[in-house]
Amino acid sequence: MYNLLSQQDKLVVVTGSNSGTGKEAARRLAGAGAQVIMAVRSLSKGHGARKEILAQYPDARLDVRHLDVADLSSVRAFAETLLTENRPLNILVNNAGVMAPPERLVSVDGFELQFATNFLGPFSLTLRLLPLLRAAKEGRIATMSSSVAAVGTIRYKDLQRERHYVPYLAYAQSKLADLLFAQQLARVANQRGWNLMSNAAHPGFTRTNLLTAGASLGRGHQRPAWLTNLMFLASQGVGPGSEPLLYAATSPDALSGAYYGPGRLFGLVGPTTLVRVPRSARHDGDGARLWQVAEELTGVALSDA
Repeated sequence: MYNLLSQQDKLVVVTGSNSGTGKEAARRLAGAGAQVIMAVRSLSKGHGARKEILAQYPDARLDVRHLDVADLSSVRAFAETLLTENRPLNILVNNAGVMAPPERLVSVDGFELQFATNFLGPFSLTLRLLPLLRAAKEGRIATMSSSVAAVGTIRYKDLQRERHYVPYLAYAQSKLADLLFAQQLARVANQRGWNLMSNAAHPGFTRTNLLTAGASLGRGHQRPAWLTNLMFLASQGVGPGSEPLLYAATSPDALSGAYYGPGRLFGLVGPTTLVRVPRSARHDGDGARLWQVAEELTGVALSDA
């Protein structure tokens, strides 16, 4: 088990923190003394999660705020509020996501829902919050990817999967995009001499509602039989599943540009370890190209940060 050092007096934003790995990350960060902003799409669920955490840590400092990462106007409003408050942001945990809706859905901005939720929203949020992250003594951005990034492909001619939508391939594309973004941000920070760490993590095969939430979008609440069988054979709870992300976000030994995940059963379960970046994410030019496309799609550029 990864033991968090004291996070006293640190300000942390955790997206998607009303359930799953996000709620567990918020719980453990708050328990370690951080002031945690729980950025959630559903305020009622967010307040429910806050109540659960306070039952264990009565003195925890938890602030529930609305953020729908699939909606770029929501991302802008959330970031503008923090910028107005002008408090240095120590850690941004990009955790919120959606997984494999059986039918192609689009965000309010017209983007394929997984690409919007898992990548474009976190990209926009991170760039908008860079001034606060850079104002911290050592700002950190930890972004949740997935082991399926290894089979992902960035289909630049059909990023929104309008011509051919396959749920898990679209999911793999979005999670590869997350990994490429985390690596590219680490390069940018290094080139510009910023005291800023950007890295990525994946949770292995963790039992969270993400596995069923995607299946319930567009159809009935249903999980594929193969997924049920795999969960039975090799999966882990949200406690160990959140640890690679927590390690990336807080460990003094974590490295910028690195990738962390479980170390057993081909990366499905186990204690956190430094994992090899998959072949799909090893070409430096891919990160820069994707960054430029993301700036064009979101209307948020590095020069604005």
